[in-house]
Amino acid sequence: MIGLYIVTGVLLVVSFIADREKTVRGVKIGIKKFRTILPNYLKLLILIAIVLFFAEGLIVRYLGQENALIGLLAALVLGSVTIMPGFIAYPLAGVLVNRGVLYMVVAGFVITLQMVGVLTYPVEKEYLGVKATVIRNGMSFVIAAIISLAIGLIFGEVVL
Repeated sequence: MIGLYIVTGVLLVVSFIADREKTVRGVKIGIKKFRTILPNYLKLLILIAIVLFFAEGLIVRYLGQENALIGLLAALVLGSVTIMPGFIAYPLAGVLVNRGVLYMVVAGFVITLQMVGVLTYPVEKEYLGVKATVIRNGMSFVIAAIISLAIGLIFGEVVL
């Protein structure tokens, strides 16, 4: 992360040297947009932190089923109907793995979380249409299941 800050700083200095006026104008626009977006992100972060604080055990209980395939199915469905940004989903995946949830179950949860949007369906159908939205979500669900099962095979969690 520090490397990213260093690269950004160096590029900002290079931009400033190349065109001082455009760089200052760009930084001002960026700060203005950041200030506009920040309150909503903070609210979202706080809400998600509260939900995860209280619901982490519940998620682990449902995803850490004794039967791997039932746990995978629960993860696929739960991930499909949940909205969570990646910067929350990936640390949660680490927590789930540390709690003993199988890799394929965590993979299914995270993949569907990022690819399948049951709750975003109304917005998505406005841009893509009903047919394309259903096909995209359905194919994403199937692909997530295939990838999860492949991960289960690779880690020896599922045996054919």
